Amino acid sequence: MDKTTILTELKSVFKEIKKNIDTDSISEDTRLVEDLGLDSLTILLLSFAIEKKFGFKFDGPVKFATVGEVVDYVEKMTL
Repeated sequence: MDKTTILTELKSVFKEIKKNIDTDSISEDTRLVEDLGLDSLTILLLSFAIEKKFGFKFDGPVKFATVGEVVDYVEKMTL
């Protein structure tokens, strides 16, 4: 799966988790906490939704600062 497809799919996941997110402005440089306003609970819900959407389990606790880091991780896990 290429990065563009992953980013598009992630935008739909963000929208499911936090309804008021403007997905049009999300890019790989978008910061999860500072730009999207995600808190620890929302990030936990996001991780569950990503696992379900992309069909893998996280190896353990991971810390992502940007959407691009999430895209890279999903790309690695779905090869």
